[in-house]
Amino acid sequence: MGSVTGAVLTMLLLLSSTQNWSRVRAGNSYDCDEPLVPALSQASFSSSSELSSSHGPGFARLNRRDGAGGWSPLVSNKYQWLQIDLGERMEITAVATQGGYGSSNWVTSYLLMFSDSGRNWKQYRQEDSIWGFSGNANADSVVYYRLQPSIKARFLRFLPLEWNPKGRIGMRIEVFGCAYRSEVVDLDGRSSLLYRFDQKSPSPIKEIISLKFKTMQSDGILLHREGQNGDHITLELRRGKLFLLIDSADTRLPSPHTPVNLTLGSLLDDQHWHAVLIQRAGKLVNFTVDEHRHRFHAQGEFSYLDLDSEISFGGILAPGKSVSFSQKNFHGCLENLYYNGVDIIDLAKRQKPQIIAMGNVSFSCSQPQSVPVTFLSPRSYLALPGSSREDEVAAAFQFRTWNNAGLLLFSELQLVSGGLLLFLNDGKLKLNLYQPGRLPSDITAGVGLNDGQWHSVSLSARRNHLSVVVDGQVASAAASLGPEQVYSGGTYYFGGCPDNSFGSKCKNPLGGFQGCMRRISISNKVVDLISVQQGTLGNFSDLQIDSCGITDRCLPNYCEHGGECSQSWNTFHCNCANTGYTGATCHNSIYEQSCEAYKHRGNTSGFYYIDSDGSGPLEPFLLYCNMTETAWTIIQHNGSEITRVRNTPPENPYAGFFEYVASLEQLQATITRAEHCEQELAYYCKKSRLVNRQDGTPLSWWVGRTNETHTYWGGSLPDPQKCTCGLEGNCIDSQYYCNCDADRNEWTNDTGFLSYKEHLPVTKIVITDTGRPHSEAAYKLGPLLCRGDRSFWNSASFNTEASYLHFPTFHGELSADVSFFFKTTASSGVFLENLGITDFIRIELRSPAVVAFSFDVGNGPSEVSVQSPTHFNDNQWHHVRVERNMKEASIQVDQLPPETQPAPADGHVLLQLNSQLFVEIAAYFGSGSSVVYHFQENYPLSKNASSHAASFHGDLKLRREMIKFSFRTTRTPSSLLYVSSFYKEYLSVIIAKNGSLQVRYKLNRYQEPDVITFDFKNMADGQLHHVQINREEGAVLVEIDENARRQVHLSSGTEFSAVKSLVLGRILEHSDVDQETALAGAQGFLGCLSAVQLSHVAPLKAALHPSRSTLVTVSGHVTESSCVAQAGTDATSRERTHSFADHSGTRDDREPLANAIKSDSAVIGGLIAVVIFILLCITAIAVRIYQQKRLYKRNEAKRSENVDGAEAVLKSQLNRQNAVSENQKEYFF
Repeated sequence: MGSVTGAVLTMLLLLSSTQNWSRVRAGNSYDCDEPLVPALSQASFSSSSELSSSHGPGFARLNRRDGAGGWSPLVSNKYQWLQIDLGERMEITAVATQGGYGSSNWVTSYLLMFSDSGRNWKQYRQEDSIWGFSGNANADSVVYYRLQPSIKARFLRFLPLEWNPKGRIGMRIEVFGCAYRSEVVDLDGRSSLLYRFDQKSPSPIKEIISLKFKTMQSDGILLHREGQNGDHITLELRRGKLFLLIDSADTRLPSPHTPVNLTLGSLLDDQHWHAVLIQRAGKLVNFTVDEHRHRFHAQGEFSYLDLDSEISFGGILAPGKSVSFSQKNFHGCLENLYYNGVDIIDLAKRQKPQIIAMGNVSFSCSQPQSVPVTFLSPRSYLALPGSSREDEVAAAFQFRTWNNAGLLLFSELQLVSGGLLLFLNDGKLKLNLYQPGRLPSDITAGVGLNDGQWHSVSLSARRNHLSVVVDGQVASAAASLGPEQVYSGGTYYFGGCPDNSFGSKCKNPLGGFQGCMRRISISNKVVDLISVQQGTLGNFSDLQIDSCGITDRCLPNYCEHGGECSQSWNTFHCNCANTGYTGATCHNSIYEQSCEAYKHRGNTSGFYYIDSDGSGPLEPFLLYCNMTETAWTIIQHNGSEITRVRNTPPENPYAGFFEYVASLEQLQATITRAEHCEQELAYYCKKSRLVNRQDGTPLSWWVGRTNETHTYWGGSLPDPQKCTCGLEGNCIDSQYYCNCDADRNEWTNDTGFLSYKEHLPVTKIVITDTGRPHSEAAYKLGPLLCRGDRSFWNSASFNTEASYLHFPTFHGELSADVSFFFKTTASSGVFLENLGITDFIRIELRSPAVVAFSFDVGNGPSEVSVQSPTHFNDNQWHHVRVERNMKEASIQVDQLPPETQPAPADGHVLLQLNSQLFVEIAAYFGSGSSVVYHFQENYPLSKNASSHAASFHGDLKLRREMIKFSFRTTRTPSSLLYVSSFYKEYLSVIIAKNGSLQVRYKLNRYQEPDVITFDFKNMADGQLHHVQINREEGAVLVEIDENARRQVHLSSGTEFSAVKSLVLGRILEHSDVDQETALAGAQGFLGCLSAVQLSHVAPLKAALHPSRSTLVTVSGHVTESSCVAQAGTDATSRERTHSFADHSGTRDDREPLANAIKSDSAVIGGLIAVVIFILLCITAIAVRIYQQKRLYKRNEAKRSENVDGAEAVLKSQLNRQNAVSENQKEYFF
């Protein structure tokens, strides 16, 4: 217990220090939202070009109208940019954009780039994959983006990507943020800092080290701390990745021991700042690099490291210390370097004695002026002039890429027709000199050059000799040129070739290069790429100059279950070999989840791999399946033989341990999934008691998987110190509950099956009463036996179109799958749906022969579907499996070929849902239809309403309400929601004739209503929109689609008096309302409304409930539908719901099965075998009664399985149908 308490305290200490450090690190973020542009001079603005002097960059200030009202470039293309210089590094937390004032010039999407020096720009990314920002829809509205994380930079650059096609590029901008405090030290690769802390103070029980660094070198030691016996902590940069090494040389540790080796980050040698945080407290280590974090809990005796009271930064100062890695010093800049809260750089600047500076240390960061260029697509190229008719072709450059093939350089030769090609092929560099009629001359050099690292190349062709140098390694060959002299053709093509229409003879046999280049030189002259960017040198296409846009698509690694990640420029690939999983991201297990599933497939008895959690994190394991009438899962352990125990008094007890072929986590998943588990424990005794007669203390016990001690024995209920004979009343001595407690000098036993699942399996047995003369004991533990699959046979019946099931929110942000069986006679309908603010997932029977999977993760709605040559509504079982991951979305039905849709290379990836998972009961409103909910007397707004909240009656005042709903329509004007009062006060939510959404509050009958208008887009656009309104007295907050938010203070009043009714659709009553509300109310609503809620009141549920309340009046055509689809479906206006989010109440778990064998109602329900963490609320009481009946009987292994009649019918139907051979493997999350 002490060690557990210590671990908890250590974790709390680490977490508290994390919070404290977050405050330190975020100290500049408090109130960091000041506008930064107004303080800038005109000279702080620059641009790629300007249309005229009145369209210059200095006029690009938000909401300003001087000049032409904003910046516009001379030519509108994707190579234009607008730049601001903030004068010094600032923390930037938000940006805002407008179009050109009063014009048709605005930008609809743009890139945001930042830099410390005005060179080597870096793109700001959202979600680790979204490069672009959505811009403006008109000239004057402001689009605002909060930057998370914030940017620390001096220069910002806006790059328009798309703009109004009827105008040109036009921008006005604002930047929000605050000053940024920074302490910087520059280390030149031979210098370092040594910090010595007080040797008299005890070594700290925790370490917190934070810093930022930037470098162009891929290798170097950032920090090192070591002890006399070899213990050390080292942070080292290797090939652009950070390695945290923690090693203990403690001789007490078992040998060999494995040091901690954590790896994070990639491409960190990009000359941009990267943040590092290391937190260590005993065995707990938190390692964070930028936005990526690794948490580690060391095993064994690792809590103490014997370290010296000094730590070095930038290298290892003491040459005599032993380390097993390279000792290359760090070359670059460090910023805001803290060790346990001590500002190391500040101490060094003030030349404090605790700091020893070695070598050339300066306190400003040098800025290397290397200009990289990114080749964005296979169509990219860079054409640069050389000196024509030179007698040598010579060029040099550096490149980095993930692609294994692509053209690097082409140069045409003069006098002798032909050309010189340098290209990547299979990750190797090839130099090819070709001439018509002659054999080509080839040189191959390098290997694995598509590893994302920088590689240097130089080539030369002179007279009859070719040579190429790759990373310092020379390769050369003699060319078959004869007497001819090599003369350069004058133009060098890097990365690709222009279209043939340009008249170029450039050849590109393997496609264009995608990656980065820098330090390009021709004939030993460095190329000025900024002049290229300005259009004064060479020409190019589809390049990004002064930026390297390479990203590591394998960080984080989205390949699951140990799949190996590889990548190209645009995507990543997962190698799932030898993992036991398949699919684009190694998500799907190739093994079944239970013996029951194998039996359903027709397998016979034998050894099988079981993956008890399907696509979850647990690995599959091997066990034996005994396919009798029941499929028994048999899990063996290492103690199956009889073990005799002697001479073990209480002060020196015997302990027997059992190790299983599966981990405790795998065992728990298997047991939880099974319908029943049991394990036979035989305890033989001769003068060996289980309980002390005098004081009742246990003398022998066993331990289950939760490490709890148990004193009941085989065949008994989980009651302390009881055995089977005690329950059955046939112990050899009736005054005891166990045979062994009779303490007789003859062999007897207490044997039986343990079958309380929560306690299984047995992991340990302890025996203490064999120390007396002639006392002896023996035990034998059988294998763990489990049968059944709780998830396999679960089913639910949907008998009306308004029936639905509720589940908790589906959590599958990056990777998720859903599978189920269904049968139906209906021609269409929704299987399941889950909504977010904008994201959603939906699986539906689109038509008798089409099952569709549609979703949106932020890139717009997508859909993938399967079409069958035969109909699915044949009242037979069909199996559906859908999956969405970072690579693709897929759907498969029965044995039909799966259909897939690739995910976009650069787009939103996180599926963010926030509602319950269910078959939506949204309603389709026909023309002129309405739902009116009448509030009865003394009906409180909230179950927890206080006297301040008021109730819906009389003179009591309603001071607050919360309203939520979603809608889809194309009609204007429309009345979405209307709440009336007996005192002519009202709230209306309408779509005006111009398509704007308006919220109108009139809380004083003698004043005009307060109007909150959202006109940023046409809300009657046929898309699904979400509205949320929260009022607290006079303060109203309205949110639309989470993108637009307004907070206003009402002038008409703060109280809603005597609420009368809520109307959805057409307003039938004659009301004293304003003209806009009256117009919309007369038109009503045509479209779909869903999830309507006024505080706790849900009018659609009340309207569609089978036993409709007298409080609800429905007029016209109102039917159950789904707001994800456009059209409504004719249906009975009834609803049946079973909520699985609320586990209160009791239900018979056999009821759905009973319904399952009834005739179909010709609707979509049929039976859905919901096989996705169904979380059915089987009552605890029913389960306990069932277990008690089974536990009272002995030798349960010999009993035959009693199958419920309805369940037998369901099983026989499944077994008879050959069309379904694949078992459902995944479950609702």
